Amino acid sequence: MSITIHPSVDQGMKPAAENFSGGTLHCKCSSDPVEVSVSSQCAHNHVCGCTMCWKPEGATFAQIAVVPSDSVKITANEKKLSVVNENAAIKRHACRDCGTHMVGHIDDSKHPFYGLDFIHTELSDDEGWEPPQFAAFVSSIIEGGTDPNKMGEIRRHLHDMGLEPYDCLSPTLMDVIATHTAKQKGVL
Repeated sequence: MSITIHPSVDQGMKPAAENFSGGTLHCKCSSDPVEVSVSSQCAHNHVCGCTMCWKPEGATFAQIAVVPSDSVKITANEKKLSVVNENAAIKRHACRDCGTHMVGHIDDSKHPFYGLDFIHTELSDDEGWEPPQFAAFVSSIIEGGTDPNKMGEIRRHLHDMGLEPYDCLSPTLMDVIATHTAKQKGVL
């Protein structure tokens, strides 16, 4: 079985560039693309198997990272953006013409990831972004149509690529969520 994860990781991942300070993301439209400028390096870049994240053609997983919300600015064709699901915690802004998700924003100041926006670094021609560090919500690819009998092989492949597979977020991010929750409850 040939396993495909995501076009930007299947051919090998490039390390982050030292002192990289961001770049520009473009949707897939051939004319008048949406343009998003990001003035920081990303963090927690990962491949995601959830069915809510945008995946390019042929990808089994999405590739998603976070950046500080104040480092994100829509610089061209903002009028083409609309929120995919108003009820979701992450308001994913996608181009109405090509469907590409450009930025995910959290409005709820009580959310553990408030202050961070979600981006797809593969939408940038700039080199130097932090590469994916892990695989999240791996079992969710079954919900997208992947044969459950192939999951062991897919998890082994992810592990061999250096992308530790989790059926949630990485332990570091799960700790961030638990710490936030504990602080809100007053136990920390």
